[in-house]
Amino acid sequence: MRKLMSLALVSTAAMGLAACDVEQTEEGDMPDVEVEGGNLPEYDVDTPDVNVTSEEETIEVPQIEVEEADAGAPGEN
Repeated sequence: MRKLMSLALVSTAAMGLAACDVEQTEEGDMPDVEVEGGNLPEYDVDTPDVNVTSEEETIEVPQIEVEEADAGAPGEN
């Protein structure tokens, strides 16, 4: 069900973007950059232990009865 909802959301977003008309009005240039040396930071991260378990459970689903209406019943169009 979640996959279906995600697919619907992505499809809707894609259609919205497809409706846009984009035209480039000016060329772009990348800046001239010189990079020397440097050092990335180091981190010591202590993460918590996560234990994931699953168990089977039975859920009662209510029964629904539907009766068809008469085709010639008064008040229906």
